[in-house]
Amino acid sequence: MSFFFSVREGIANFRRARFAAVASTAAMAIALLLLGTLALLGMEAQQVLSWLQERVGEMEVFVSEQASESEAEALFSRIQTHPSVASAEYISREQAQQIFQEEFGEGSDTFIDEPFLPASVRLQVVPSHVHGDSLSQLQSTLQTWDHVDEVVFNQPLLNTVQENIQMAGSVGLAVGAIILIAALFLVGNTIRLTIYARRLLIRTMKLVGATDAFIRRPFLVEGALQGLLAGILAGGGLWGLYRSATEYFPQLAGVSSDLEWILLGGMVIFGMLLGWIGSFLAVRRFINRVELH
Repeated sequence: MSFFFSVREGIANFRRARFAAVASTAAMAIALLLLGTLALLGMEAQQVLSWLQERVGEMEVFVSEQASESEAEALFSRIQTHPSVASAEYISREQAQQIFQEEFGEGSDTFIDEPFLPASVRLQVVPSHVHGDSLSQLQSTLQTWDHVDEVVFNQPLLNTVQENIQMAGSVGLAVGAIILIAALFLVGNTIRLTIYARRLLIRTMKLVGATDAFIRRPFLVEGALQGLLAGILAGGGLWGLYRSATEYFPQLAGVSSDLEWILLGGMVIFGMLLGWIGSFLAVRRFINRVELH
């Protein structure tokens, strides 16, 4: 019975003090929109970092010129079975010459009488092993195999990508922490004002013998309702901004539809949690400070 009373009173309080409720909801919506935008940018950055990891995770194993075709193919099969290799492609001497001619123009074949480039195996390392130590260890291991002439990968690019990933992670965490603190401060102060405006109601309820939990529950329902509306508004605003941005910049459309729904659902849930926590802290403070004389 008290549960339905709390829900009914929470909804009624939302209607009674519309200005304060709208102000609190708007404050939470702005805070959630900022946090959602940061999360969306983080997802986009993760897509870029994943693409960069794929690029730096490429390694090429050059086959010795003395190796026969069957020995080169056997080496290719052995490389494919290595646990650190996600995929591999065998490039014969003829294919290497064709790639050379495509990259250096049609006139390049006049200087080549026969294939002079060695056969090679171009492999892609699994993402979890794309860092300096693992790639260096894999390079050393492959270098000891029979019929391997040289193993190369882009070490400078790997170092640059790792430094950028660390810097982007640090900057993202710092910005996220600042926005989260600002959001909590903004929402907390706004909800305190709405609770303060009803301090006389709280005092009257205590005078007639209402318990602290009974007084608190309608405000918690109201805070959760404000958070729900704020999450819906912020999620809709973020979705509209993202769709508009992808129309002008199609390269930004790197977030899957599943992640979009997860982000929007997370904003709604986090909004309800934010409103509930803000109301709980604010009303507890005023209940404890209300004087009955």
